[in-house]
Amino acid sequence: MSNKKNLMILVAGPYRSGTHDDPQLIAANVQAMTDAALEIYNLGHLPVLGEWFALPLIEAAGSKVIGDTVFNKIFHPIAVNLIQHCDAVIRIGGPSLGADEMVTAGLMEGKIIYYAIEEIFAHT
Repeated sequence: MSNKKNLMILVAGPYRSGTHDDPQLIAANVQAMTDAALEIYNLGHLPVLGEWFALPLIEAAGSKVIGDTVFNKIFHPIAVNLIQHCDAVIRIGGPSLGADEMVTAGLMEGKIIYYAIEEIFAHT
């Protein structure tokens, strides 16, 4: 491995947006973020998804349905908090207020913002 720093990169993409909370469409969105995470990992970096942290906690906290009070108390706040520990955010996928919120939070924290995997490859 080279002397280049490996980055922790938050993958921010649509989760519920455009799905009408259809579990299959949500799963497809998570798969797209996971696929991007694998590409990032293969470039030598550490990808993270807020979903990896939030969803088990949401379940443990007793959420009954996507978007309930328990879900909303944990889902986006945990990802925003996670950004503080990351070096960068990559925005993937289509329209998503939540993913856009992660980009805004990343900018406010002074993080590197990427909009394509190729940008990560070029930067590192």
